[in-house]
Amino acid sequence: MPLPPLPGRPRLGRAPLLPLLLLLLLVGPARPISFQLPGKARKCLREEIHRDTLVTGEYEISAPPGSSTGPSANLKITDSAGHILYAKEDATKGKFAFTTEDYDMFEACFESKLPVGTGRMPDQLVTLDMKHGVEAKNYEEIAKVEKLKPLEVELRRLEDLSESIVNDFAYMKKREEEMRDTNESTNTRVLYFSIFSMCCLIGLATWQVFYLRRFFKAKKLIE
Repeated sequence: MPLPPLPGRPRLGRAPLLPLLLLLLLVGPARPISFQLPGKARKCLREEIHRDTLVTGEYEISAPPGSSTGPSANLKITDSAGHILYAKEDATKGKFAFTTEDYDMFEACFESKLPVGTGRMPDQLVTLDMKHGVEAKNYEEIAKVEKLKPLEVELRRLEDLSESIVNDFAYMKKREEEMRDTNESTNTRVLYFSIFSMCCLIGLATWQVFYLRRFFKAKKLIE
Protein backbone atom coordinates (compact mmCIF):
# COMPACT_ATOMS: atom_id res chain seq x y z
CA MET A 1 0.00 0.00 0.00
CA PRO A 2 1.30 3.50 -0.77
CA LEU A 3 2.42 5.58 2.15
CA PRO A 4 0.30 8.61 3.04
CA PRO A 5 1.84 12.02 2.38
CA LEU A 6 3.72 13.67 5.20
CA PRO A 7 1.90 16.48 7.04
CA GLY A 8 2.81 19.94 5.78
CA ARG A 9 4.37 18.51 2.59
CA PRO A 10 1.71 18.42 -0.12
CA ARG A 11 2.18 15.80 -2.80
CA LEU A 12 3.33 17.19 -6.14
CA GLY A 13 1.02 16.43 -8.99
CA ARG A 14 0.56 17.32 -12.61
CA ALA A 15 -1.70 20.27 -11.95
CA PRO A 16 1.08 22.75 -10.92
CA LEU A 17 3.04 21.82 -14.06
CA LEU A 18 0.21 22.69 -16.44
CA PRO A 19 0.67 26.49 -16.23
CA LEU A 20 4.38 26.12 -16.96
CA LEU A 21 3.73 23.86 -19.93
CA LEU A 22 1.11 26.22 -21.31
CA LEU A 23 3.49 29.14 -20.79
CA LEU A 24 6.21 27.37 -22.76
CA LEU A 25 3.78 26.58 -25.57
CA LEU A 26 2.44 30.13 -25.79
CA VAL A 27 5.83 31.84 -25.64
CA GLY A 28 7.59 30.40 -28.64
CA PRO A 29 10.58 31.65 -30.59
CA ALA A 30 9.93 34.79 -32.63
CA ARG A 31 10.01 34.39 -36.39
CA PRO A 32 12.07 36.70 -38.59
CA ILE A 33 10.32 39.31 -40.72
CA SER A 34 10.86 39.38 -44.48
CA PHE A 35 9.72 42.04 -46.96
CA GLN A 36 10.58 43.47 -50.36
CA LEU A 37 12.47 46.76 -50.51
CA PRO A 38 11.98 48.61 -53.84
CA GLY A 39 14.65 50.82 -55.36
CA LYS A 40 14.96 54.33 -53.92
CA ALA A 41 12.49 53.40 -51.17
CA ARG A 42 12.50 53.50 -47.39
CA LYS A 43 10.67 51.14 -45.08
CA CYS A 44 10.58 51.26 -41.29
CA LEU A 45 9.51 48.85 -38.57
CA ARG A 46 8.45 50.12 -35.15
CA GLU A 47 8.09 48.41 -31.81
CA GLU A 48 7.53 49.48 -28.21
CA ILE A 49 10.07 48.04 -25.78
CA HIS A 50 10.34 48.36 -22.00
CA ARG A 51 13.26 49.99 -20.20
CA ASP A 52 16.46 48.13 -19.27
CA THR A 53 15.75 45.50 -21.91
CA LEU A 54 18.38 43.78 -24.04
CA VAL A 55 17.61 43.98 -27.75
CA THR A 56 19.45 41.89 -30.34
CA GLY A 57 18.90 41.56 -34.04
CA GLU A 58 20.21 39.93 -37.15
CA TYR A 59 19.52 41.21 -40.65
CA GLU A 60 20.28 40.20 -44.21
CA ILE A 61 19.69 42.09 -47.44
CA SER A 62 19.89 40.09 -50.66
CA ALA A 63 19.33 41.03 -54.29
CA PRO A 64 16.87 38.98 -56.35
CA PRO A 65 18.23 36.09 -58.46
CA GLY A 66 19.62 37.18 -61.81
CA SER A 67 20.35 40.72 -60.72
CA SER A 68 23.54 42.29 -62.07
CA THR A 69 23.98 44.53 -59.02
CA GLY A 70 24.49 43.45 -55.47
CA PRO A 71 22.35 44.50 -52.51
CA SER A 72 22.72 48.10 -51.45
CA ALA A 73 20.81 49.62 -48.53
CA ASN A 74 21.34 51.62 -45.37
CA LEU A 75 20.11 50.54 -41.95
CA LYS A 76 19.42 52.93 -39.07
CA ILE A 77 17.83 52.17 -35.69
CA THR A 78 16.62 55.15 -33.65
CA ASP A 79 14.35 55.94 -30.71
CA SER A 80 11.52 58.47 -30.56
CA ALA A 81 13.99 61.25 -29.67
CA GLY A 82 16.04 60.59 -32.81
CA HIS A 83 19.05 59.06 -31.02
CA ILE A 84 20.89 56.65 -33.31
CA LEU A 85 21.34 53.29 -31.62
CA TYR A 86 22.77 51.49 -34.64
CA ALA A 87 23.65 52.60 -38.16
CA LYS A 88 25.19 50.79 -41.09
CA GLU A 89 25.74 52.03 -44.64
CA ASP A 90 25.80 49.61 -47.57
CA ALA A 91 24.47 46.96 -45.23
CA THR A 92 24.19 43.42 -46.54
CA LYS A 93 24.35 41.18 -43.48
CA GLY A 94 25.12 41.68 -39.82
CA LYS A 95 24.04 41.77 -36.20
CA PHE A 96 23.32 44.49 -33.66
CA ALA A 97 22.63 44.72 -29.93
CA PHE A 98 21.73 47.47 -27.50
CA THR A 99 20.04 47.96 -24.11
CA THR A 100 17.11 50.31 -23.75
CA GLU A 101 17.30 53.10 -21.19
CA ASP A 102 13.59 53.86 -21.00
CA TYR A 103 10.26 52.62 -22.29
CA ASP A 104 10.10 53.99 -25.82
CA MET A 105 9.14 53.41 -29.43
CA PHE A 106 12.10 52.13 -31.46
CA GLU A 107 12.30 52.29 -35.23
CA ALA A 108 14.43 50.23 -37.64
CA CYS A 109 14.58 51.80 -41.12
CA PHE A 110 15.96 50.27 -44.30
CA GLU A 111 16.69 52.70 -47.13
CA SER A 112 17.48 51.36 -50.58
CA LYS A 113 20.33 52.92 -52.57
CA LEU A 114 20.35 53.05 -56.36
CA PRO A 115 23.83 52.68 -57.89
CA VAL A 116 24.92 55.50 -60.22
CA GLY A 117 24.61 54.74 -63.94
CA THR A 118 22.05 51.97 -63.62
CA GLY A 119 18.36 51.79 -64.29
CA ARG A 120 15.68 50.79 -61.85
CA MET A 121 17.11 48.44 -59.26
CA PRO A 122 14.92 45.38 -58.69
CA ASP A 123 13.34 44.83 -55.31
CA GLN A 124 15.67 43.57 -52.62
CA LEU A 125 14.70 40.96 -50.04
CA VAL A 126 15.18 42.14 -46.45
CA THR A 127 15.09 39.68 -43.57
CA LEU A 128 15.12 40.97 -40.00
CA ASP A 129 15.17 38.81 -36.89
CA MET A 130 14.78 41.12 -33.89
CA LYS A 131 14.55 39.81 -30.33
CA HIS A 132 14.30 41.45 -26.94
CA GLY A 133 14.02 40.43 -23.33
CA VAL A 134 14.17 36.71 -22.62
CA GLU A 135 14.39 35.86 -26.33
CA ALA A 136 17.55 37.95 -26.72
CA LYS A 137 19.52 36.15 -23.99
CA ASN A 138 21.93 33.43 -25.00
CA TYR A 139 21.27 30.78 -22.39
CA GLU A 140 23.77 28.40 -23.94
CA GLU A 141 26.54 30.91 -23.28
CA ILE A 142 25.20 31.52 -19.76
CA ALA A 143 25.25 27.77 -19.11
CA LYS A 144 28.87 27.54 -20.24
CA VAL A 145 30.00 30.49 -18.13
CA GLU A 146 28.11 29.50 -14.97
CA LYS A 147 28.43 25.75 -15.59
CA LEU A 148 24.70 25.12 -15.29
CA LYS A 149 22.92 21.88 -15.92
CA PRO A 150 20.16 21.68 -18.57
CA LEU A 151 17.45 21.70 -15.92
CA GLU A 152 19.04 24.71 -14.21
CA VAL A 153 19.20 26.54 -17.54
CA GLU A 154 15.52 25.85 -18.16
CA LEU A 155 14.67 27.06 -14.65
CA ARG A 156 16.72 30.21 -15.26
CA ARG A 157 14.83 30.82 -18.47
CA LEU A 158 11.49 30.28 -16.73
CA GLU A 159 12.55 32.66 -13.97
CA ASP A 160 13.47 35.37 -16.47
CA LEU A 161 10.26 34.76 -18.38
CA SER A 162 8.18 35.00 -15.21
CA GLU A 163 9.95 38.22 -14.23
CA SER A 164 9.28 39.63 -17.69
CA ILE A 165 5.58 38.78 -17.45
CA VAL A 166 5.38 40.30 -13.95
CA ASN A 167 7.01 43.50 -15.25
CA ASP A 168 4.55 43.61 -18.15
CA PHE A 169 1.61 43.26 -15.78
CA ALA A 170 3.08 45.91 -13.47
CA TYR A 171 3.45 48.29 -16.42
CA MET A 172 -0.10 47.56 -17.57
CA LYS A 173 -1.36 48.21 -14.04
CA LYS A 174 0.52 51.50 -13.91
CA ARG A 175 -0.92 52.54 -17.28
CA GLU A 176 -4.40 51.55 -16.12
CA GLU A 177 -4.00 53.69 -12.98
CA GLU A 178 -2.79 56.63 -15.07
CA MET A 179 -5.70 56.25 -17.48
CA ARG A 180 -8.15 55.97 -14.57
CA ASP A 181 -6.76 59.14 -13.00
CA THR A 182 -7.05 60.88 -16.36
CA ASN A 183 -10.65 59.72 -16.77
CA GLU A 184 -11.56 60.85 -13.26
CA SER A 185 -9.93 64.23 -13.83
CA THR A 186 -11.75 64.58 -17.16
CA ASN A 187 -15.08 63.63 -15.58
CA THR A 188 -14.56 66.20 -12.83
CA ARG A 189 -13.78 68.92 -15.35
CA VAL A 190 -16.81 67.97 -17.45
CA LEU A 191 -19.01 68.08 -14.33
CA TYR A 192 -17.75 71.54 -13.35
CA PHE A 193 -18.15 72.78 -16.91
CA SER A 194 -21.71 71.41 -17.04
CA ILE A 195 -22.58 73.16 -13.74
CA PHE A 196 -21.03 76.39 -15.03
CA SER A 197 -22.98 76.10 -18.30
CA MET A 198 -26.24 75.50 -16.43
CA CYS A 199 -25.60 78.51 -14.20
CA CYS A 200 -24.92 80.65 -17.27
CA LEU A 201 -28.11 79.46 -18.97
CA ILE A 202 -30.19 80.07 -15.83
CA GLY A 203 -28.68 83.54 -15.43
CA LEU A 204 -29.28 84.33 -19.10
CA ALA A 205 -32.89 83.14 -18.90
CA THR A 206 -33.50 85.21 -15.74
CA TRP A 207 -32.02 88.30 -17.37
CA GLN A 208 -34.21 87.79 -20.46
CA VAL A 209 -37.35 87.54 -18.29
CA PHE A 210 -36.61 90.81 -16.42
CA TYR A 211 -35.55 92.57 -19.62
CA LEU A 212 -38.72 91.58 -21.51
CA ARG A 213 -40.84 92.51 -18.51
CA ARG A 214 -39.36 96.01 -18.41
CA PHE A 215 -39.70 96.32 -22.18
CA PHE A 216 -43.36 95.37 -22.14
CA LYS A 217 -44.00 97.73 -19.22
CA ALA A 218 -42.30 100.52 -21.12
CA LYS A 219 -44.56 99.84 -24.10
CA LYS A 220 -47.52 99.70 -21.70
CA LEU A 221 -48.41 96.20 -22.89
CA ILE A 222 -48.54 94.89 -19.36
CA GLU A 223 -49.06 96.51 -16.00
